[in-house]
Formats: sequence, structure tokens, C-alpha cells
Amino acid sequence: MSVYAPLKHPGVLRYLIGNAAAHLGQIMLGVAIGWEIYERTGSAMALGYVGLAQFIPVLLLALPAGQLADRIDRRLIVMLALLAWITASLGLAAISYFDGPLIGVYLFLILEGSAQAFRGPAASAILPNLVPPEDLSKTVTWNTSIVQFSLLLGPALAGLLIALTHDAVPIYLLDAALAGIFLVALTGIRPIRPPESAHAPGWGDLLEGLRFVGRTPLLLAAITLDMVAVLLGGAVALLPVFAKDILSIGPQGLGWLMAAPSLGAFAMGLLLTHLPPLRNNGPVLLWVVAGFGVATLGFGLSTSPVLSWAMLFLVGAFDMVSMVIRSTMLQHFTPDAMRGRVSAIHSVFVGTSNELGAYESGLTASWWGPVRAVVFGGIGTLAMVGFAASRWPQLRRLKTLETKPAA
Repeated sequence: MSVYAPLKHPGVLRYLIGNAAAHLGQIMLGVAIGWEIYERTGSAMALGYVGLAQFIPVLLLALPAGQLADRIDRRLIVMLALLAWITASLGLAAISYFDGPLIGVYLFLILEGSAQAFRGPAASAILPNLVPPEDLSKTVTWNTSIVQFSLLLGPALAGLLIALTHDAVPIYLLDAALAGIFLVALTGIRPIRPPESAHAPGWGDLLEGLRFVGRTPLLLAAITLDMVAVLLGGAVALLPVFAKDILSIGPQGLGWLMAAPSLGAFAMGLLLTHLPPLRNNGPVLLWVVAGFGVATLGFGLSTSPVLSWAMLFLVGAFDMVSMVIRSTMLQHFTPDAMRGRVSAIHSVFVGTSNELGAYESGLTASWWGPVRAVVFGGIGTLAMVGFAASRWPQLRRLKTLETKPAA
């Protein structure tokens, strides 16, 4: 199969470009918000409220958003969510320009978090409807690689604009424009309507995605493996401590350390797009999560800036392979009628593990010190791989994901 075969399907290139643009704007907005809030308040607690304002709507609305994505046109949901996102970004620009009250900033962040709660499951469920099953793995790899490039480019571009203008307003306006690119791109894609549901809307239907994951061992194994690995292996949250107190490399060195995982993920993504589809997805998933744990362990024990950077590069590279396999499994094993709800479950687990992983790293570092905290995370990740391999033997036997599984 050609590396570029997925891009030939109608709507795929539009989706990839629009989704990447929206992610780029989202990353840049996060940098600008953090900078402006701290400039205005000088308070670390105020920064904590930023994360809270964006996280709570996702936590509360993800399941209803997933149910809605399995009921009506998914493309329409994403377009309406993007309109809400653009409104919030323009609102942030207005508050910043006129030096409005801080409470307004948090209210618009809640609106953006709500928009993301609905956009995430619906956007994730669109992609499998644009390509045949044999091209899904490559399409997921393309999408994940481009998003990782946005994660790599976004902070640097936002930092450059802030350095040039000393103002967050241009970034808020640029975020609105980038979201608008995704909105325009979606107008050129056919409506994506899920199959008719045999069940009436209700609590049972709302929780069906959770039950489906529970009774699908391979999905449960992949999501649990990722959640625990991110929860225990959150070394990135402690990078400022390592840069200052252990490696003694200062703010510039910290920037290089923070870029290493995204650079590793992007490089691995480019490699995966040019390789044949993976043939032993289950064993590879176990090995790359184990590699993630070993690289985390190596970073925790390293006292060399070069070795530390290399370990973080490998953390990102291994995580990229894991993300591609997990995302492909998610789309492969989930019936189209349930993709919205299952994607919502996945987003809740991933979002929660990222947030709690940062908290876990900080908590264990306060108890045992940063080195022991990271080493504990690496060992815990390796232990989880061993548990998953024994608890879900189906995962060890999982081969190709190129064809549609039997219903």
C-alpha cells in the first residue's frame, strides 16, 4: 500500500489539515493563557484554575457528548463546537485587549472546555468513515503525526509571538482563525451520520460505551495499559525540577527537554507512515509501553543532559507507537454506531490519567524526591506491562488490524 494512499480518499486531506490547524491553535492558546494569567496575577493558584476550568467541562460532558455523536451528524457537532471555540477565543481577545475582569477569562475557558468535550468524540468518530478498513491504520498514523507536529510547533510559535508583541491578543485571534480553517474544511466533507440506534436515549444508552469497553478485553487492555503508564510515568511534570536542581541546565535547557518527547513522537510518526502496517500489534504495544517505562527509568537515573534528552526523545517515540496502535484498535473494534460513546470514554481516561499523572509525580517527588519519583514511575510501568500480558493473553496474540473484524 502506498504511503500516501489514505490521502487520496475524499475528505481525508481536508480533515487532516483542518484538525492539525485546530490543534496548533489550541496549543498556542494554552501557552498564551498561562503567560497572560501569570503576568496579571503572579499567582500559581490562578494557573491551577486555568486547568480546572478546561478540565471539568470535559469530565462532566464527555459521556453526553459521546452519546450525541452516536445520534446525529458528527460533522455538524464538530462544526458547532468549533463555532463555540471561536466565540470563546474572540472573547478572550476582547478581555485581554480591554483588560477585562479575570472571571471573564475563566468563563470563556469553561466555554472552550465544553466545546472540546463535544468536539473530541465526534471528530475522532469521523475519521474511520472517510477511509476503508485497510487504510485506517495509515490514516490514524498520518493524523497522529501531524497533531504531534502541532504540539512541537505550537509552543515555539506562541513564545515567539509573545516575545515580539508582549501581548496575548494576536495569539487568541490566530487561534480563532485556525479553528475557522477546520470549520471551513469540514464544509467540504459529506455529512457523517451514525447508524440508527435501536435504543432510546437514556442512562442505559449513555453508559453503553463504558459497558462495551468492559466486555471487549482488547480495548480494555489497551486503554488500561495507557492510563496506568501515563499515570505512573509522568516524568514530564517534573522537568523544571530536573533542569534546575539535577542537570543544572537552566531555562534554555528546560526548553530542550520539554521539546524532546514531541520531537521523538514526530520522528517516529514520520517513520511509521513510511513503513508497512504493523503485523503484531499486541506484542508491539506491550514492547513499546515497556520501552516507555525503561526510558522513563533511564531519565530518572541520568545525570547527563545529553542522555536525559535522549531518554525523553525515546519516551515520545515509544508513546507515539502506542498511540497509533491504541487509536487504531479503538476504531477497529468499535461498531460505527458506538464510536462517539467509546471515544468519549477514551478521552475521559486519557485526560484523567494526564492530569492525575502530573499530580502523582508531584506528590511522590515531595515524599521521596524527584529521582525516586521518576524511577518509581518507570518500574511501575514495567510492572503494569507484565500484569497486562498475563491478565489479557488476547493482547499477546493480536496480529494485524488491516481488515474489519467480524461483527
